[in-house]
Amino acid sequence: MKLVILESPYAGNVADNETYARACVRDSLERGEAPIASHLLYTQPGVLDDTDPDERSQGIASGLAWLKKADASVFYVDRGISDGMLQGMLNAQKWGVPIKLRKLKTKP
Repeated sequence: MKLVILESPYAGNVADNETYARACVRDSLERGEAPIASHLLYTQPGVLDDTDPDERSQGIASGLAWLKKADASVFYVDRGISDGMLQGMLNAQKWGVPIKLRKLKTKP
């Protein structure tokens, strides 16, 4: 089972982007992968506040720690590539982690 970092948009229309991210996690699981979607996990109520710059930085740093262990960084691009996703691509390149671009077969 491959360990993958899952990237999808979060900021902006957060409710729709969370729904989309959950569908992406399911898609990854159905492919036999073990995904981590830190932007979905760490922003849950009571964990970190994505609107607080310090907490956002902490969440990003925590997600990057997983990147060093990942077999791939998977970017779901149906909703475009956000600034955060672009930063994730640059970090994956920096660490030599393979990058995969994907679209969902059906829209959530």
